[in-house]
Amino acid sequence: MRDFTCPRCGQRLAFENSLCLSCGSPLGFSLDDMALLVIADTGESGHAGAVDADQYQLCANMHLAECNWLVRSGHGSLLCASCVLTRTRPADTDTAALAAFAEAEHAKRRLIAELHELQLPIVGRDEDPQFGLAFDLLSSASEQVFTGHQNGVITLDLAEGDDVHREQLRIAMDEPYRTLLGHFRHEIGHYYYYRLVAPSDDYRARFGELFGDADADYQAALDRHYRDGPPAGWADDYVSSYATMHPAEDWAETFAHYLHIRDTLDTAAAFGFAPAGASFGRKMLGPSGFDTIIEMWLPLAWALNMVNRSMGHRDLYPFVLPPAVLEKMRFVHTVVNEITA
Repeated sequence: MRDFTCPRCGQRLAFENSLCLSCGSPLGFSLDDMALLVIADTGESGHAGAVDADQYQLCANMHLAECNWLVRSGHGSLLCASCVLTRTRPADTDTAALAAFAEAEHAKRRLIAELHELQLPIVGRDEDPQFGLAFDLLSSASEQVFTGHQNGVITLDLAEGDDVHREQLRIAMDEPYRTLLGHFRHEIGHYYYYRLVAPSDDYRARFGELFGDADADYQAALDRHYRDGPPAGWADDYVSSYATMHPAEDWAETFAHYLHIRDTLDTAAAFGFAPAGASFGRKMLGPSGFDTIIEMWLPLAWALNMVNRSMGHRDLYPFVLPPAVLEKMRFVHTVVNEITA
C-alpha cells in the first residue's frame, strides 16, 4: 500500500482517510490514480490532486461502510468500484452486523486496490451474470453462514470481524494467522482459478503437476482433513495445514500468500524499508522476476517478525516457504504476469 499525502498541505495520510486532520480538506480515494484527492468546491479544483465536487462525490456507502472512495457523478451507480461488488449485506435494522460489515468492507477495499495494482481482471456480475465476482457479507448471528466461494460469489461470515471470535477459531483450528483480509485473499484465489487457470489447457496441466487434481472429490477431501488432519511432513510441501486438504485449497492458500507478500513489499518500499523495486510500480518481468520478489521478501519478513517480537506480538508472517511452496507460488506469479502482460 502506498504512502499517501494530502495534495493541499502535504500531511501524511492513511488509505482510510476521508479528511485531512491538518488542513481540514475533504478527501476521496481515486482507484484510477491510486491516490487520495481533495474534493474541492466548484472552481477550486484547478490544481493537481483535486477534483470538482460537482463531478465527483464520495461513495454512497460513505457512512454505512465507512467508504472514502470517489465516484464520478452522473455515471450510473453511486457506489464505488469496491462497494458495487457487494451483492448482499445485513439489514439496516441489524446494527451489530452493520458494524461488522463496515470492518469487512475496509478489508475488501484493500483487496480490490491490490488487484487493481496487479492489473488482475475484476469481472462483476453485471458483465458475467453466471460467474462474475460478487460478495455476500452476512452475519452468522441470525443465520447459518459459511465463508467460501462458489461460481464467483465470495461469502464471508461477518463474525470474523469480531476479534475474540476470530481468535477463538484461530486457536481451535491451530492456525498461525487469521484475518478478514486473509479470508478475502484466500477466497479471491478460488475466483482467479476459475477465471484464469481453468480456461487454459497449459495452465491446467501445470496446475496438476504442482497442486494435483482440481476435480478431486471435495467433500471426501474435507471429511478426510477434519477426521485425520494434515499428513505427516506436510510442512515440506504446503504453505499451511489447510492447504493439504484439497488441490483447490492449496492453490487458494498459495495465491493468498502471494498477495500477502506483494502488498507487504509494496508498503515497505513506500516507507523506505524495502528496495524501490519492491513496489507494484516495478514490473517483475521474466524468469528472474519471482526470484527477485523472494530475495527481497525473506529478509524483510525476518526483520518484521523480529520487530513484532520486540513489541511482544506474534510474528507478522508466521510461515515458512520451502522449495515446493515456492515453486507453486512461482506458478501463481507466472499466471498473474502473463494474464496482465
